[in-house]
Amino acid sequence: MKNLTEIFLQLPKIHRIIISALLFIIVVILLSPTQNIEEEGENLTVGKRYQIALPQSADSKTINPIEMPSLTSSQASVPEGKVDIAPQSSDLPSIKQSYQWQTAKVKSGDSLARIFKRLGYSAQTTYAVSTAKGEDSKLLKKLDVGEELKIANDDNGQLVALEYPLSKTDTLFIDLVGDSYQSHKESKQIEVRETFSHGTISSSFWNAGVKAGLTDAQVINFANIFGWDIDFAQDIRNDDSFHVIYEQQYVDGEYIGTGNILAAEFVNQGEVFQAVRFTDGEYYTPDGKSMRKAFLRAPVNFKYISSSFKRKRFHPVQKRWKAHRGVDYAAKTGTPVVAAGNGKVTHATYNKYNGNYVFIQHGNGIVTKYLHFSKRAVKKGQRVKQGQVIGYVGATGLAAGPHLHYEFLLNGVHRNPRTVKLPDAKPIAKKYKAEFTTLARKRLLSLEGSKNALISMQESSMKEASSVLSD
Repeated sequence: MKNLTEIFLQLPKIHRIIISALLFIIVVILLSPTQNIEEEGENLTVGKRYQIALPQSADSKTINPIEMPSLTSSQASVPEGKVDIAPQSSDLPSIKQSYQWQTAKVKSGDSLARIFKRLGYSAQTTYAVSTAKGEDSKLLKKLDVGEELKIANDDNGQLVALEYPLSKTDTLFIDLVGDSYQSHKESKQIEVRETFSHGTISSSFWNAGVKAGLTDAQVINFANIFGWDIDFAQDIRNDDSFHVIYEQQYVDGEYIGTGNILAAEFVNQGEVFQAVRFTDGEYYTPDGKSMRKAFLRAPVNFKYISSSFKRKRFHPVQKRWKAHRGVDYAAKTGTPVVAAGNGKVTHATYNKYNGNYVFIQHGNGIVTKYLHFSKRAVKKGQRVKQGQVIGYVGATGLAAGPHLHYEFLLNGVHRNPRTVKLPDAKPIAKKYKAEFTTLARKRLLSLEGSKNALISMQESSMKEASSVLSD
């Protein structure tokens, strides 16, 4: 080979060019197909399978011909002479699009087996899908009414894919891989944006919150944040105002709901209350004191106070005067009642006077009592956390209507739950104080900036209105 190279290089330049050109032409002829595939393509028939034999080298092992998949009706529009090549595993989404999909809505009493039977699948298919490889397949054991399953078949009617939206962000996928089913869960990323809302009270805080664009859950959450300092049933006045910065959540650019309240301000009878959410999920005053007191003022969302704490009250059932050592919160039957603080359940039973009732022993000699439940949700000896549901409003025992009778005792002495001084919860931990201070400053600056922007818009609107009137 070395000698041939030396001989070639010694040839005249014109000879070397001619030889190179001839070699190039020979290579092109050898590599070119013996037939034009477009000419062969003219004889292809939709729905028929074709075999293509792969070329073999002399020392290679025998290779079986590759069988081309049948052209489906969706591929019938391919121009004559063109052949679609089967997609690889990386093209799974395009494969799924060629499946025959159907949607099954979950009805009352439905299970996966019942749905599959309705769709004509065998018990073997149901078992194989419900036991698909991966821990996520167990999510099919509990289906909620109204949800939808998307199911795909191949040309032979075999179930090859299932999609079950678990939420606006999470979806369960089950796919036939080889001879078995495999499951996995995918979660879409949530984009969080901050927004601002403002309201002025003219009738009730609830109405003002809804008018300002807050959801019912946000209104309740806002009231809970300031519920240790403000009685939203008794302390609210007309012209009280609130300002709040909260999260809005988006998936793929589509709004899916609200997130946490990040900072809030409530002006009650001229007094300003502010709260900032920290990374631990708790709310604190700007100087780091907890907004959460050791006890809730009212352990139930109520319509109104039907009877206050009094030394002497005419009992509506017993028809006699006696002391009323608690507060009656009127609410609908079934309204959840929560523990006012952490503690241990000392009583959870029934008698003809209290109806269904629960007593909770807290620290520092404090006991809270909850009477007239329609149903109890805790048992004697159970430890409960503040905010945990312990029962539901009812009218059992000596009760004229559905309400919660709530008592607060300190060292065995009844105190007015609405006026008793409640001890503060723990402030922000020292090791997080600097981080919280920086965050609080940022949140409150955003709150102030939003308020100023709102005031500017209102002033601008007033100027425009006055100029229109003057014209």
